[in-house]
Amino acid sequence: MSTAGFNSQNGTGTGQTYTNGPSQNPVALQQPPGVGYGMNHQPAYNPMQTKVLGPPSPALYASGPYQPVPPGPQLGSYPPPPAQPLLTRPPIGVLPSHTPPQSASPGPGPRQAQATPPAQATPPPPAVTSTSYYTGPPAWQYAAPRGPAPNHVNPAAAAPPHMSHGSAQPPGPGAPPTSIHGYPQPGTAPPPMNPPPPHTYQPNRPAYGPPPTAPPAGPPGATGTPPPPKVDAQSWGAASSARPPTEPDTQEGDVECPGDVAGNGPQAPNSYNHVDNRMAGAAQPGPPGRHLGHYPSLPPGYQNTLAPPPSSLHPALQAATQPYIQGPQPYQQPGGPGPDQLSPSMAAMSLQSGTPEALRVVNLLQERNLLPPAPVPAPTPCLTQDLQKLNCSPEVFRCTLTSIPQTQSLLNKAKLPLGLLLHPFKDLSQLPVVTSSTIVRCRSCRTYINPFVSFLDQRRWKCNLCYRVNDVPEEFMYNPVSRSYGEPHKRPEVQNATIEFIAPSEYMLRPPQPAVYLFVLDVSHNAVETGYLSVFCQSLLDNINALPGDSRTKVGFITFDSTIHFYNLQEGLSQPQMLIVSDIEDIFLPTPDSLLVNLNECKELVQDLLKSLPNLFEKTMETQSALGSALQAAFKLLSPTGGRMSVFQTQLPNLGVGALQSREDPNQRASAKDVQHLSPATDFYKKLALDCSGQQVAVDLFLLSAQYCDLASLGCISRFSAGSVYYYPSYHHQHNPAQVERFQRDLKRYLTRKIGFEAVMRIRCTKGLSIHTFHGNFFVRSTDLLSLPNVNPDAGFAVQMSIEENLDDMQVVSFQAALLYTSSKGERRIRVHTMCLPVVSSLSDVFAGADVQAVTGLLACMAVDRSVTSSLSDARDAMTNAAIDSLSSYRQSALTIQQPGLLAPACLRLFPLYILALLKQKAFRTGTSTRLDERVFAMYQLKYQPLAFAMLMIHPALYRLDDLSDEGALNINERTIPQPRVLQLSVEKLSREGAFLMDAGLVMYLWIGRNCHQNFLSQVLGVSSYAAVPEKLCLLPELDTAESQRTRALVSWLRDQRPFFPSLHIIRDESQLKPHFMQNMIEDRTESALSYYEFLLHLQQQISK
Repeated sequence: MSTAGFNSQNGTGTGQTYTNGPSQNPVALQQPPGVGYGMNHQPAYNPMQTKVLGPPSPALYASGPYQPVPPGPQLGSYPPPPAQPLLTRPPIGVLPSHTPPQSASPGPGPRQAQATPPAQATPPPPAVTSTSYYTGPPAWQYAAPRGPAPNHVNPAAAAPPHMSHGSAQPPGPGAPPTSIHGYPQPGTAPPPMNPPPPHTYQPNRPAYGPPPTAPPAGPPGATGTPPPPKVDAQSWGAASSARPPTEPDTQEGDVECPGDVAGNGPQAPNSYNHVDNRMAGAAQPGPPGRHLGHYPSLPPGYQNTLAPPPSSLHPALQAATQPYIQGPQPYQQPGGPGPDQLSPSMAAMSLQSGTPEALRVVNLLQERNLLPPAPVPAPTPCLTQDLQKLNCSPEVFRCTLTSIPQTQSLLNKAKLPLGLLLHPFKDLSQLPVVTSSTIVRCRSCRTYINPFVSFLDQRRWKCNLCYRVNDVPEEFMYNPVSRSYGEPHKRPEVQNATIEFIAPSEYMLRPPQPAVYLFVLDVSHNAVETGYLSVFCQSLLDNINALPGDSRTKVGFITFDSTIHFYNLQEGLSQPQMLIVSDIEDIFLPTPDSLLVNLNECKELVQDLLKSLPNLFEKTMETQSALGSALQAAFKLLSPTGGRMSVFQTQLPNLGVGALQSREDPNQRASAKDVQHLSPATDFYKKLALDCSGQQVAVDLFLLSAQYCDLASLGCISRFSAGSVYYYPSYHHQHNPAQVERFQRDLKRYLTRKIGFEAVMRIRCTKGLSIHTFHGNFFVRSTDLLSLPNVNPDAGFAVQMSIEENLDDMQVVSFQAALLYTSSKGERRIRVHTMCLPVVSSLSDVFAGADVQAVTGLLACMAVDRSVTSSLSDARDAMTNAAIDSLSSYRQSALTIQQPGLLAPACLRLFPLYILALLKQKAFRTGTSTRLDERVFAMYQLKYQPLAFAMLMIHPALYRLDDLSDEGALNINERTIPQPRVLQLSVEKLSREGAFLMDAGLVMYLWIGRNCHQNFLSQVLGVSSYAAVPEKLCLLPELDTAESQRTRALVSWLRDQRPFFPSLHIIRDESQLKPHFMQNMIEDRTESALSYYEFLLHLQQQISK
C-alpha cells in the first residue's frame, strides 16, 4: 500500500479535517462497487445515514417522507443464503525468515526515518456524503474469485443449520464418529473445551516462570523467573536499518509479530504487502487447486461436512485417530462441549420454545417506569456455561451485538450497528502474567493461543480465528501453575481471556525506552492570573517519587509566553539555569544534553525549580502565547527517546507558528441550528501530532481557561498522538474552588497512574468479519494496527465492523485485541484480550443479543464524526433515524403478533431514551447556549472515555439522598455504602421536601428542595435552615452523624469508581447552576427539545408511515 493510502486514511492532507482516527479501512477505499463476499453484495446498514423526517409536534426535525423497512419473514423463517463464491482475506502471516523481519518494529525504529511525509503528497480522505456514512464492507481484489466450495461428501451438507442430525450418513469405517458438521462428537475425540483451573491469580504474585527443558523426572522444584532478554545496542543498530514507516507495516510483528516465534516454525508467505502489490492490477489466478492470497482450505475432517471415507482423510486427522508415539497416555481433554461442538440450536438459542426476557414485548407508550433501579448491566452472551465462564469481562471488551448475525444482509435487516468497545489497558485487580521464551501463536493469522482454541490432541491445536491446525511447542506442555507436564489445555494462556506476557527479545528492535516526562507550561500573564502554576508545581512536588519509572527515568521543563524558556538541570549545578530563546520562528535547543535529566540524579535541582517557578513569573505582563513554537521545541527535545509531553495552556495561541484567531460568535451559540467551526482551523497541530507519533511521543493537553481557546484545533495535538485532553472551563484559584479541586485530583491521578510507552494495538477477528473504522485517540499505522506512543489505563476505543463473508458454518466467532507496550520499568509486555460470541441465523436472536448501552456508545462516536464531516443537524437526524430504523425492523420482521403502540424488545426498551439523551447532550444539543470549546470537549469525551463513563455523561444517574438507609447497602473495606434507587430524569421525581444527587460523570449536583427536611440540613450540611445553605458550596462537611457518613460514603464511592474527579455543586432553587441541573432532566420538555413522551410519539409516527 502506498504512503498516500495511509496518509489519506489518517487525514494528513493540507486542510483536511480528521474525523475519528481513521476514516475508513484503507483497503476498502480501493473497492470497486458491487463486489460480493460469498453472498449477494449488501451495502452495510448505515445508522448515520441522513433521512428527511416528517416534523414532530415542536418541529424539531426536517420534513419529508420516511420509508419504513419492507416487511420481512417472521421468526424462524429467515432463509439461508444460497451458496456463493467465497472470497477470503489472506492469512496475516509474515515473510519466512530466521530473524525478526525488518518491518517488525516494536519501538519507533530508526529515528531519522520517522518524519511524516509532506502534506502536499497526501491525497484527501474520501468524501463522506450525507447519504452514506461509510462505504460498504471492504473487498480485496487480488485473486481470481473462487467458485462455490465443493462438498466432498454430501451436497445436502449446505442445508439450513436446523436440519436434524438423524439425516446424517454414518461415517466410514475407521473414522471417528462425527456430527453433521464434521466435528468429533463428545467422548470420541478430545472436546475443545478448556476447564478453568481450581485456583485464582494473585494480583501481586510473580510472573509464571519458564518450564524445565525436559519433563520433570521427580517432584518439580520452584522455577525462577528470568528477566526478559536484552538486545545489545549493536544488534539493535543493525535492526534499525528497517524501512521507514512510510510503508505499511506487514504485521504488528512488524511490531507485535516477530518472524519466527519459537515453537511455531516459519510463517506463511502471505502478507498485506503481497496484497497491496496486486491490488492495482487485474487479479492473477493462482496454480490449479490453490488460490493466491487465500487461507488454505481446511482439510475435509475439519470442514462443515460429513466425515469422508478413511482413504480421503487428511494425514493430520489420521494422526489424530492413532495412539501417540510420544507423550504419556492417549490424550483425553476434560470438559464439556467446546465452541466447535455447539449445535446450531444451542449457539443460536433457538427461541421457538419460549420467549426470553430480552425479547419480551414492551409498549413504550404505556410502560412509564422503564429505568431499572440499579445501573444497567451488560447482557450475557448465549454461550454454554463453560464457555461463558472463560469469556472476557465486558468492562474490557464489549460488542454491540452479543449474538453475531450470520450474514451482512441479516445485520442490515436488524438496522443495528456492529462494533466493539474496548478498555484495553484498564487497571485490573487480577491479571495473570506469564514469562515464557515461547509465546504460542497461530502460524497463519498470528492469533495468540486463548481459551477458545480447540485442542485436537495433546500436540495440536486449531486456531479459533482462521481454523489453521498448529503444533503445540514442547515448552507449552509444562504448566507453571500446577507444575505438571502434558496438560497444555490447563496452561494460564488457555484458561484466561485476559492475560499479559512478558515479551522475549523477538518483540524488540531496540532496547525498551526509559520513562521520559516533559512538562510544557504557559507562563503568560493570563496563566499567572489563573493561579494554576502553583497548584501544578505543588502537585508535582508531592508526587515526584510516585512517577512511574525506574533508575532511567528522565524529566524536563519548558515554559513559554512570547519566548521559549528552557531549564538546564545538569548534575553539579547549584541551581537551575533558565535559558531563553526569543527566535520563535526558527526554534533550536540551546543545550540539548542537559534539558532532559535523570530524575534520580538531579532530583534536588528539579525540586528547587518547582519551588521557584510560581514566583519567577509572578509579575509578568507578557500577554502573548507562542504555543506552536514551544511544541516544536518540546518535540525536538523528546524525539531521540520518545516519551510523554504534558502541555498546560490557558489562552488562544496568538504568536508564531500555530497562531489562532477566535472563531466563536457568542450571539450564535443558541440560535444557530448548525454549529460552525467544529473542525480545526489549521492542520499545524495535526501534522505535529503525526510527527510526534512517529517518534513515540504522546501529547496530553490541559486547557485551563475562561476564554475561547479553539479546542477543535488544539485538541488535534492529543488526538493523533494518542494523548488525552483535560478541560477546566473558568478555572481560577480563588473564584472557582470546585475546578481547583478537580484539577488537583486529576493531576495526581495523571502523574501516578500506570503508563505504557511505544505501544501498538491490533484487533483480530474470525475469518469472515472485518474492521473498517476506529474511534479514539491514536494514529492508524496499517489496516488494523493502531500506533499508541503512550497508552494509559483510562483510555477507551471503539471499532466498527462488517460481515464480509457468510458465517453459515460457524457456531461462534472470536475477537482478540493485543496490546504491545513498554512498561515504565522497561519491560516489553503484551496484554491480550479474547472474546467469544455465538453466531445466529434469525432476526429475533440478533435483537435478543443487542447491548443497548454499547449500541448507544458506538452511535455517539459515529455521530461525533458526522457532526464534523457533515453537520450537527445531520448527526442529530441520523441518531433519530437509528432508533426509528431498529424499532421499525423489529416490528415488521421480528414480531410474531402485531400489536398497536410503539413496541420494542425488552433489551432495547431504553434505546429511544438514550437517543433522546444524546440529542440533549452538550455535544449535540441545539437551541441552548453552549460554548464551542465545551461542545468540542464533550465530543472528545464521547469518543475517548470507556463506555461505563461515557454513559454517565449521556444519561446521568439521579438519586434521592434525604432518606438514605442501610437496607441493601454494600460493605466495602469496612465502609457501608448505601445503594439508593436510580430515578428517572424528570422534574416529577423531584420533591421540595427532599435532596437529590445527580451524577453526570464529570460533575455532580446536589439539589436541595426549598422545604427540605430540617434533619437533612443540620445532620448532613451542618446548617440550620434552607436559607443558610451557602451559595457556592462544593464540599460536604464531615459531621459525626449517621446521615452525614452515609451521604459522604455514597458520594465518595461514586467518585472512586472513575479515574477522573467529578466536582460537586450543592445548589438551591435560586442557584446560578440550577439551569445546568435542569438541562440534564432528559425526560422533560424544554423550549428547544421534545419531552421523552413526545419523542416516543414522533418515533411512532415515523414508524407507522
